[in-house]
Amino acid sequence: MLGLSRTVVSGLISAGFVVPTRGPRNEHRFTFRDLMLLRTAYALQASKIPPRKILRSLARLKETLPATLPLTGLRITAVGADVAVRDRNGHWAADSGQLLMDFEVAPAPGSSVSFLDHGPAEAQGADGTDDADTWFQRGEALEASNPKGAEQAYQEALARRPEFTDAYLNLGAMLCEAGRADEAVELYEHALALCPPSALVFYNRAVALEDRQRAGEAIASYERALDLDPALADAHYNIGRLQEMLGDARGALRHFNAYRRLQR
Repeated sequence: MLGLSRTVVSGLISAGFVVPTRGPRNEHRFTFRDLMLLRTAYALQASKIPPRKILRSLARLKETLPATLPLTGLRITAVGADVAVRDRNGHWAADSGQLLMDFEVAPAPGSSVSFLDHGPAEAQGADGTDDADTWFQRGEALEASNPKGAEQAYQEALARRPEFTDAYLNLGAMLCEAGRADEAVELYEHALALCPPSALVFYNRAVALEDRQRAGEAIASYERALDLDPALADAHYNIGRLQEMLGDARGALRHFNAYRRLQR
């Protein structure tokens, strides 16, 4: 109904930004409040902000808000390729918390305002080349409009910072979405060798392994993700689903029950 991808909706649920109940057939049931928040995510996606950046920004926003999320007095919008929040305390970037300058100008009678256009400036490293963060941000901005360019940008970011976990996650997800799961598995294994232990890398690797019909290895990767983050409810659900498919009803039930406990 909203035009949101399953990835975005599932991510918002996993982050606890929306907390739907379960219906009699285990389907998600959303309140009106949930739909309002999902509609906000849809507006951000329609502004060409990559889904993973939406999820990361909203998850960080949730950490800064009170336990009861306000539905009034808070406006979430896209500013270029970033997610911005406006409340009574000001205007700030959701992912970094950095205050934003408000350059909206209302002309007064007999006055005029002009700006000099020098073109976009790009952050560069000390050697005169773009740094890893700049390439990563470029990759996020290009995902919706130019996947090939986004892939190249993430590769450039990794060339400059081989332990850049977020670049592996975004690039690996793009490869899976493009049907290149074998490449994604190889990329995630490279990340595991170079980056600090990451539950999300193990989780995404498991998804890629599932795409290659390697269920046993996928289960092991999901379990490793749970070792690092026991609250990763979707890992329990996916293990349960795979164990059910493999005929392990008891193991599947154990993980489905763990999933339900975490959802509550």
